[in-house]
This record gives sequence, C-alpha cells and structure tokens, in this order.
Amino acid sequence: MGGKRRTNPAGSTNSFRGDVLRVLGVLKVATGDQIQRIGAPHLSHRHTDKDTPSKQKQARTASHTGALSDMRKHGLSENGGSTETGDSLRNLTLKGLEAASYELRRPVMEMGSTARGAGSSGASHPMAVNETVIAMLRPKPNMAKLADDPPHVQSAAQAAVDGPDGIGTIASYWTEVPLPATGTWNAPGKGGAQADLVLTAPQDGVPLLFIEVDNCHETAEEIADKLEKYARFFRRTAKDTDGKERPMWRTRWTAPEGPYGEVPHPPVLLVFNHIGERNPNHTVPRLRELTRHLWQGERQRGGHHLYDRKIPIIAVGLKNLRQHGPAGPVFLRFGRDHVQPLLEAIGNPRFEAAQAREAEEAKTRAAAYQEQVRRAAQEQAAKQAAEREARRPVCTGCGAKFTDARWDAVQPKVWGATKDSHPQLCNSCKQKAGAVVSPAADTPERQKPVRGEAGPDDFWPAPERPVCTECGAAFTDERWKATARVGWSTSPAKRPFLCGDCDQRFESDLEQIWGVSPRREQRDQEQEPAVPEQKTGWLSRLRR
Repeated sequence: MGGKRRTNPAGSTNSFRGDVLRVLGVLKVATGDQIQRIGAPHLSHRHTDKDTPSKQKQARTASHTGALSDMRKHGLSENGGSTETGDSLRNLTLKGLEAASYELRRPVMEMGSTARGAGSSGASHPMAVNETVIAMLRPKPNMAKLADDPPHVQSAAQAAVDGPDGIGTIASYWTEVPLPATGTWNAPGKGGAQADLVLTAPQDGVPLLFIEVDNCHETAEEIADKLEKYARFFRRTAKDTDGKERPMWRTRWTAPEGPYGEVPHPPVLLVFNHIGERNPNHTVPRLRELTRHLWQGERQRGGHHLYDRKIPIIAVGLKNLRQHGPAGPVFLRFGRDHVQPLLEAIGNPRFEAAQAREAEEAKTRAAAYQEQVRRAAQEQAAKQAAEREARRPVCTGCGAKFTDARWDAVQPKVWGATKDSHPQLCNSCKQKAGAVVSPAADTPERQKPVRGEAGPDDFWPAPERPVCTECGAAFTDERWKATARVGWSTSPAKRPFLCGDCDQRFESDLEQIWGVSPRREQRDQEQEPAVPEQKTGWLSRLRR
C-alpha cells in the first residue's frame, strides 16, 4: 500500500484514472463534475445527505479529483482554467492523449489537440458541447455498485436506469473533427468546416451523425454558411483503397446506402443552448428558408420524399434534450411540421411505411400467384389423371379395369424382354386361364389346347397363335413353328391351316382314296436311278 501511495499520492485507482482518460480523450476539456457524470454515474446518487449542493458535488467527484491529481503528477493531465461558474477545467497533455488513445482504441492522429487555453474565456462552448454529449449518452448507473447503499439511493438510481436510453458510449463520440473541403484530413485547407461533435453508434440506429452546438450567439446567416461548408465537404470525392472514387466522408466513416439508388448525405443535428442574445425560435425559421436547397427532398407518388444528395437538418434545444433524451419527441427536422424522436427525425418513416406497404402488397401478389399456380397444377394433374384413366385397359374376360401394377406389367418392354402371356386379361382372369391349361402344360406336347389359348411358355404371343380350320383347336408350339412362314416365302407345310392331327387324318384319307401316299410316291421317285443325259457336243458328232 505504501508503494501505491508513493506512485499515486491521492490514492486513485486504475478505474477512475481510466474514466479520466476516456472522457478527456473525447471531450478534450471538462470539469470534474462532467467526468464523474459520464465515467461513474452511480456516484451521482450518493452523498445526498450533505448540507449543500457544493458539498454533495465535492463528495461525489472526490475520486476523480484524486485521479486527476495523480495524473497531473505523472504529466498526463493539467489544469486548463475555470468555467464562468468557477469550476476547474482539466485537459490532457500530449502524453495523456497518447494514453487515452489506448483506452479509446483510436489512432493517436485522431485524438485531436490538447485544448490548452480553452478555459481562458470560460469555455462556454466546450461546456455546451460536453452537456450535449451527456444529454445524448444519458449514462446509466451500475446498480451492482450500489448494493450496499440505502434504499432511497437505490430507488433513485433505479429510476435513472428505467428511464429512456441514450445513444452510444463515450467512445462513440469525436469532438472538433475537421471536415476538409480542400487539403487532407491531417492538413485541411480553407473553405472547410469543423464539426463540434461526430457520433457513430450503428448499434443504436445512428451510423453517422454530425452535431453542431450553438449558444445562440450566431445569426441564421452564419449558421447557414457553416451548413454550406458541410454540403461542400459532403460533395467532395476521393479515391478509395480500391481505386474507385467515393465521397470523401465514406473513406473515414461507414453509413448504409440509400434504397433505389438514393444517396442522402449524413444528417446534421443543430443543438441550441439558449444562453446568448438570439432567440432560436426566430433563428430556426429563417435558417430553414436559407438552407432549403440543402435539405428539401423530392415528393413521390406515395406521399413520401426522397432525399438524394440532400442533408437532413434537425434542430433541438439543449434544455429539451437534457429533459427527454434522444428518444423524446423534441427534434424538428427541416421540412416537417411536427417534432419527432431522433431516430425518426434522421430517418424517413413515410418512405419506410411505403416500402412496408409495397412489400406487403408484393407478398400478397406472390401468395395469390402461388395459389393460382397450385390450382393450375391441380387442374392439370386432374386432367392428366382423367386422360390416363380413359386409357386404362379393360379385361376381355371379366370387363374389369386393370390395376396400375397389372397395367405396368403388360406395357411394352425393352427389346428382347419377356412379354406377358395374357396382356388382354387382368390378374384374376390370367390366373384362371393358367389353371385351365396347367395340366396340359406339364405334358411333353399340347396336342389339343383350348381354342385361342396360349400357354405361359409359348414362343409367339398368344393373340397370333393359329387355330385349326377343321377342328378349331389352337396349334401346338411345334405345329405353329412348322407352319410359320419363312421370310417372304410361303409356309413349308402343305396345309398350314390344319393342326397336326387334322393334317395326319388328311394324309390317311388320301392313302385310302388313292392307294398310295403322296409322300411315299415322292419318296419312291427320289429312289429311282436317273438316266444320264447324252451330251450333244461336237465330239459326239465325230463319233457318228
């Protein structure tokens, strides 16, 4: 403990010193009270039992005051004068800015200046900027750090926790950011502007917002001239790392593209702190007319506007911002006749509503089309089913329609595949037909099959099997093969219209009638020796 005291005589901790680095790294100059309200808001609900507000402030800021004292000893911070109310101003040295860059995770070149000498004139404008940041942040107390505090302290802190949320963290803000119309980021030229605040909080719906704070000392013309410089900066393009030309501000910050090719510029929020002699109620209407060409959108058929290459300009009073926060309906966007929450003011709710309606209509049309396609498919399927049912074969035996399996079985197959023996019969009739011919099928030859019937092992299809014209019996396989035509010639059998039995009976009848069988007569003729024929050539004539 003694070593820590020698290093940090005021007894500060790393946590409080980190608060100082983060707050002053962003705000550049601030009071101990502002550092405490941003870095440790739970302390605002303690020490309410002190006699006076000054003693309460001294008690709740004591931890950060000690941290500033230790940091001053290490050359990280310094006193920067005092405000008009007598509060001491603190700012970081170059060494302190370098340490703050690690706390904020920012490049040192983006930390800005040390704000030395800002308190020589009371720092009224930096103080208004700081109060704007606090009003936008609305820091929430950590209830875990108040677990041992009295119930009334916890109740007051819980009310703050339950209040409307702010936007971003202290690391979401930049102050005194140059917007070069000429020159570079590090060496801006003439004709550019310098933003009082830049807010990047995409997690809270604000990807990029520029904030200008006015203590009501400037005229409407002076503010309009500053907004013209903003427009000039927004129109400036630069070559990005991929070699393509883009708006210069997009090379440093990220913001979504507008829909349908719309490219709006980032919004600018004007915060009026009414401590000067000018009335913002008179300044805002005049400023709105002077900058109409910068913010006025193009009205669309759906009643909304598109803001291609336009600047959304919003105005709010610091008093209302403190009271209601970003979620309160206290922001007036130029071109609209009613106040809105900040997210609605910087957005385009009418366009989003039109998009939602269009998406819903498209969804309805798509559903109707899908239903139409489904009905058409059902009708087509029903039509095809009816046509297929009309083509379904009918059994010639019983008249019943074929089942799908039976129909598939009798369909023509590939070349050489076994054909169904009874393609005109259903399964039941085919089985009955097989039962009738099965005893004869077991014999070596079927001499007298049922007329018109074919066995399961027939060589030719059953509908083509010949039938004897004499007895009406179907040909056996052997008789059918013996009487079949070969190529284009006629059948080799003499009587291809008769079965084997009738053909034999016909032969026997011929023998009885003529006495000699034509076959034997032909065989006898073939056995007689043939007389050799004499050649009549010139040699035979000489022999004579």
